[in-house]
Amino acid sequence: MTRPFKVLGIQQIAIGGPSKDKLRTLWVDMFGLEVTSTFVSERENVDEDICVMGSGPFKVEVDLMQPLDTEKKPAVHATPLNHVGLWIDDLPKAVEWLSANGVRFAPGGIRKGAAGFDITFLHPKGNDEFPIGGEGVLIELVQAPPELVSAFTKLAAQ
Repeated sequence: MTRPFKVLGIQQIAIGGPSKDKLRTLWVDMFGLEVTSTFVSERENVDEDICVMGSGPFKVEVDLMQPLDTEKKPAVHATPLNHVGLWIDDLPKAVEWLSANGVRFAPGGIRKGAAGFDITFLHPKGNDEFPIGGEGVLIELVQAPPELVSAFTKLAAQ
């Protein structure tokens, strides 16, 4: 079985809590990560600070998330490690191939994410039609920009 795409590396980790303030105390004040932007979405019930560690093509986002409404879904605070994001070299091919091989995706399809990249999510649980899920973990697939694909390709060739 030949995969028509590659997982290049970690793009982000997303951590949820009832309040971003406590998360910022640890990740920004104590660990020294920089808040580079914020993202608010009523549809996704989230208010998040996007922080970064590292630099260049190998920087990793740490998204600190709180719900806009604790009574609504998705409950971004209910699982403290909300999701892991993976850089993908060809997102449409990955989605097509994974779906054809029984991987379940969450509703929403490919769309622009908080950081401006095309994204989609693997569902945490499989079902009868698509038996392969994240085994309890929400996994975000993120289209890597060309310069990142190139950087990872050069690193792999060394």
